[in-house]
Amino acid sequence: MGVKVDIKKWYNKAEIDGKKSTQKAFMLDINFEMENELVVLFGPSGSGKTTLFKCISGIMEPDNGIIAVGSNVYYDKNKKINLSIQKRNLGYVFQNDTLFPHMNVRKNIECGLKNWKKENRETRFMEVLDLLHIEELETRYPSQLSGGQKQRVALARALAPKPEILLLDEPFSALDTEIRTKLAKKIKTLQNKIRIPLLFITHNLEEAFLLASKILVLHGGKAQQFGTQEEIVYSPRNRHVAEIFGLSNIFDDAYVKERDEESKSTILESGSMQITVKYLNFRVRDEVCWGIHPENITIIPPESGFEDQNENLYLASIKSIINKGPKKRIVLKLVKHNKILNAEIPAQFVDSLKLHASDSCLVKLEMSKVVAFYCF
Repeated sequence: MGVKVDIKKWYNKAEIDGKKSTQKAFMLDINFEMENELVVLFGPSGSGKTTLFKCISGIMEPDNGIIAVGSNVYYDKNKKINLSIQKRNLGYVFQNDTLFPHMNVRKNIECGLKNWKKENRETRFMEVLDLLHIEELETRYPSQLSGGQKQRVALARALAPKPEILLLDEPFSALDTEIRTKLAKKIKTLQNKIRIPLLFITHNLEEAFLLASKILVLHGGKAQQFGTQEEIVYSPRNRHVAEIFGLSNIFDDAYVKERDEESKSTILESGSMQITVKYLNFRVRDEVCWGIHPENITIIPPESGFEDQNENLYLASIKSIINKGPKKRIVLKLVKHNKILNAEIPAQFVDSLKLHASDSCLVKLEMSKVVAFYCF
């Protein structure tokens, strides 16, 4: 079963600030396809994540496009199809607690099974209790549950009617870090069992990395990039994607000097600096940005060799060292190229080298870890 979403939705000023206006202020323009996998929607507030969920669920109608889950078409503008919320076979878990306070866990979960035959309802109820490991909560009321327990019950209620797709809108945002991590691992295991498409909204980068088979990056109502974690982190499509996924060393003064088919590498020129990166689909003379994640910078004692730009090896001086527990942030200045790099190095390694501010060292930028992309 796959999911296809290709929709557009416009908002005018009146819909945003309540004043009369026909000016278009925001457009949701999303196009992606997914299989039976866990896809994380990631992006800043206002990027369109929840609006996308509302369109898929039927709470909101797009202005154009198509939404299909497997062979079921939920919405098709051209064919004038727009299934009601009740006819869309999906589960939806919201950010806030939505359990009915006057009902115990059993009654809350059975709300999702009200159209089932009695004998089938009991069997399915016991299945979801076992699936979420909440058998001991059956007779409790929401006021007697912890935050994590409430969200597990909400998940059970959403899964009870066997939906063909599950939407999770920041379901763990109100929970502390330890519980969030445990529930995120539970969701990943759960998706492997139920084998349905699962879309998960989060603002938490660690949560996104822990969960995602793929990540859909949204910004300004548009899909900036859709791919695996590796693709998003090491082959970002633009500066916005690079920055929100932790690329803090970014330089926008480079151009493509040459491409080497034999070694599968691309050589960039950045001021006086030459950088060899993996083979990229750029043209010679293209202007590009390049960068590297702080944790992908290697520090080498200066006596180990000399600067060699062909090997991405550069002489640097240490400007400062900041203790960050298990790691240390080292601010480096490339001596010959007037560039500043921030590195995240294991504290034990820094201590073993007895490095201090003003010391010299060599900096190694691994070819496969250097990121390059068009700046616009």
